[in-house]
Amino acid sequence: MRRRALRLHTDEEPSINLTPLIDVVFVILIMFIVIAPLLELDRIDLADGAFERGDSSIAVQENSPISIHVFPDNSVKVNNTPVDLADLAAVLSEAKARFPGVRPQLFHDRRAHFGTYQTIKNTAESVGFQQIDIILKPG
Repeated sequence: MRRRALRLHTDEEPSINLTPLIDVVFVILIMFIVIAPLLELDRIDLADGAFERGDSSIAVQENSPISIHVFPDNSVKVNNTPVDLADLAAVLSEAKARFPGVRPQLFHDRRAHFGTYQTIKNTAESVGFQQIDIILKPG
């Protein structure tokens, strides 16, 4: 009798119950479906590129009295004056008071960190600028 019980026990193959895993996946999926429309995303609309590629290029001129340059080492200059990111709010606030209807131009090097851009954008918004021109330097 022991042999028979032992043989029955060894003939059974182990099985994995996937029901709890499937339940968890469905709960997470439902959470994403419910939460996704509530997320507020910051989007940047890029201008359409030129369809012709040739030797001609569009020259960008600084026509704003407020120009912000970000260099590859993430150093920042406002109107050719070096500025620390901690002091940027005071500098932009003063510029906003001097030129209330002007949009600042941000010249951002492509090798600079995105976090530097985000800090400058958030600071400009907190000071009261509604729009900012972003010029990406090729290279």
